[in-house]
This record gives sequence, structure tokens and C-alpha cells, in this order.
Amino acid sequence: MRELSHYIAGRHVNGASGRFGNVLNPTAGEVQAKVPFASAAEMRQAVESSLAAFPDWAAVNPQRRARVLFSFKALVEKHTEELAALLSSEHGKTLADSRGDIMRGIEVIEFACGIPHLQKGEYTESAGPGIDIYSMRQPLGVVAGITPFNFPAMVPMWMFTVAIACGNTFILKPSEKDPGVPLRLAELLLEAGAPAGVLNVVNGDKVAVDAILDDPDIQAVSFVGSSVVAEHVYTRGTLHGKRVQAMGGAKNHAIIMPDADLDQVTNELIGAGYGSAGERCMAISVAVPVTDKIADALVARLKPRVENLKIGPPTDSEADYGALITAEHRKKVLAFIDEGVKEGAELVVDGRGFRLQGYENGFFLGGSLFDRVTKEMRTYREEIFGPVLQVLRAQDFNEAMSLPSTHQYGNGVAIFTRDGDAAREFASKVKVGMVGINVPIPVPLSYHTFGGWKRSAFGDMNQHGPEGVRFFTRVKTVTARWPKGGVRENSSFVIPTMK
Repeated sequence: MRELSHYIAGRHVNGASGRFGNVLNPTAGEVQAKVPFASAAEMRQAVESSLAAFPDWAAVNPQRRARVLFSFKALVEKHTEELAALLSSEHGKTLADSRGDIMRGIEVIEFACGIPHLQKGEYTESAGPGIDIYSMRQPLGVVAGITPFNFPAMVPMWMFTVAIACGNTFILKPSEKDPGVPLRLAELLLEAGAPAGVLNVVNGDKVAVDAILDDPDIQAVSFVGSSVVAEHVYTRGTLHGKRVQAMGGAKNHAIIMPDADLDQVTNELIGAGYGSAGERCMAISVAVPVTDKIADALVARLKPRVENLKIGPPTDSEADYGALITAEHRKKVLAFIDEGVKEGAELVVDGRGFRLQGYENGFFLGGSLFDRVTKEMRTYREEIFGPVLQVLRAQDFNEAMSLPSTHQYGNGVAIFTRDGDAAREFASKVKVGMVGINVPIPVPLSYHTFGGWKRSAFGDMNQHGPEGVRFFTRVKTVTARWPKGGVRENSSFVIPTMK
């Protein structure tokens, strides 16, 4: 059985703590590798490597840092099929979905290649008599990222490409469930020309996470995961004086207005609700048709589509989605379906009995569809993170908009309508961080920023885009005067002003 490693100072380092976790093959339901869980001492080794690499990397001019990223982008593109196969083998998602995961990461690399422009400061000439004022954006130092299992390529590249472009050195703690791709990305970045220690990858569990949060030399932490852990990361990290952005869970709604094209809506909901087995923080998990007439028509369209979802291994090019990440996660989703039935929701399609022939030990689960869900139900209040779509009926526009606005999560929301006025009002007033108008998964492109509201995000800066550059840099403002020779002024005891 393979034994994975950490990646520190440009080389693979065997785990020394004696603690390991299993990396599974979700399709077969088997253990395929062991991953070491780092101790605090091993994390400190990575920090020291990053500290040693930082001064020289920060001193590299932005154009040369961008050239490294251009080379890195080319290497990731060259190795996309290899990376996708590795990703699918550890995660269980289809190869097409894995390629999309990698492509979204490549788009952030492309954005980060513009760092010579993005890191520019401001300049004011003659702000006062002989005085110029200018600002500069400087890297923080050693920064870290803690990433989830569901996007093991995209989310790490959201973080480390922007941070490294800005001149920081980076420690990545990927999910222990699928660490293979992050380790391979570190190798490719070194091959692209980044010095050893600019990107270190350390595997582990809560011990490694807390070591990151407690280390005084780590200046900032970026996190994506569940809201419970996000709150812990934010609270503990800020307590130790770090800058923290922590993205949490979601319960994304799709509002379907009476004038929407229901055939198009059905297509969009099937993809957004069941793609990647629902293991997406941007998955649509609640459909909110406005009026019972629209709800009845929508459910009638959804039912056969959910019943006929094609579930298969990553190698099946016709599969809509693959296995869930672990047996434990599958049990958790099953428990939510059981509870939904007990709570009184109508289980229109029951995916609990699904078994894939030839892969009976895999962590597969059929698609489930609930109707007549209410906002009091626990299955509505909490994130299921599986192939389950809930239908919660609303009687008018205001009731529909109030559901995502009052939910504990505020990550993403969508509205389907032909009415521009309704869409504009919805986008303006709904209390959610990312809004789609006739777009089911409103994930912004890399040159905008990603982030939710409420318990979907802790901290006041979002991921990637201009916010990412701001998060991984600090501003220094310089006020300069060059007095003419021989001119002397008396001392002043009042605050300087520009007369």
C-alpha cells in the first residue's frame, strides 16, 4: 500500500508522528493509501522552511513572479489528465467534473499572472507644498491555507497562487481525504521555477490545523470547509492576531417565479442539485417554486429526471455523478433522508436503495427528491451535502425571497424569471453573498471574488479576485518631502494640514 508524505522545502518528507489516515478509493470502497498526520513539530518545520524562503521570494520583482506562474499554468494544463485521474480516484467524482475542478484553478492562476498590475499602489504628486504621497502593497510573510475535500485542485489554487504571486510563502494543509493532487501541484510549482519552500504541503488533522492557528510566524489563514470548523478557525486564528478568511457551509436556494421556463429550470436544477453528488458548497439544495401550480408542474418534471440519473464510476463518460467521498459521509446523508421522512416531508424519489452493479462496495447513493419541505425542518435548516434536492413551496415573491434571506447560511442563491424588475429587486434585497439570475451556480469568475454572508463566511475579505490580493498584502503609505537646500522651518506642535 502506498504511503504518502509531506512536501517541505522542495522535497517529499515522510511523516514522523506515527499517526496516519486512510485515503480511500470511493468508487471501490477500498483503502488505497496512507497519509501521515503531522505533529506540531512537523508543522513548525514547514514554517521554518517558509520563513527561510520568504525574504528572497518577496524581493523577486512582480514580473518574474508572474513568469513562474505562467510556467506553472502551462504545466498544470499539460498534466490535466493525470491530475484529473488522480483527483477522481481519491474523490470519486467523474473525470469531466475533475477536469472542471482543475480548469477553475487554472483560471485563478491566469488572474494571478496579472500581479504586476494588481499589486500597484497609488500616487499623489504635490499633495502639499513639495510633498508627494504614495502607497505600496507588500506581502504579509508566511501565510497558510486549509482546504476541503470537495475541490482538491480548485480551492488550493484559489489561495496559494494569489498569495505566492503577491510575494508570500505558503503552507497548504489539504484535506486528508484526497491529498494527492495538492502534493502533485507542489511538485509542478517547483518545476515551474518557484524556489523550494515557497509552497509547502503538510497533511494532517486538527493537530495540524491548530498548529497553523497557533504559530506566531504565520500571518494569515485562508479556510474553506464546514461552518463549525470555519468558526473555530476564525476565532482561534484571530485570537492569535492573524488575518483570517474562513468560508463555511451553505444552503443555496433557487427561486422559480411563475413566468420562468420550467423545462430550462428543470435542466438547471438537475445539474446544480446533483452534480458531484451534491458535494459542492454552491450546489442548489432547495428549490422554491412560487405558487402551488408552479410547484406541482416543477415536481412533475423533476421526478423522472431524478429517477433516471446515471450514477457510475469516474471512467463512465455518461455518468452524471459518482460516489460520495467516504462511507461515513454516505451514512450522514442517509440519516438526513431518514429524518426528512420522519419530519413529514414527501419523499418523491428515494435514492437510498441504490447499488451500482460491479461496485457494490463503493460509496454510491441515488438521487433523492423531497417535496413539501417546511422551514422548521432540521433537514432544511442544515446542510446535507449530498444528492438530495428539497422543494419548499412559496406563495409569493416576498415569501420566496425571505427564505434565503433569513436562513443561517448565505452563500449563494438563484432566481429564475423573465421579469427584469423582479430580478433586479431580488438581487438588490436578498441577504446572500452571491446571486444568480437565471444562472444556477453563481460562482464568480476568477477576476471577481467568491464569498458568502452570515454563517457561510467568517471574516470580511473574500476569496480570489481583487479581494484575494488585498487579503494577502498589507498597505504601506509614504508621505515624502524633499526640502530645498538652505530652507529651514520652525518646529510645529499642531497636527499637519495642507493649507
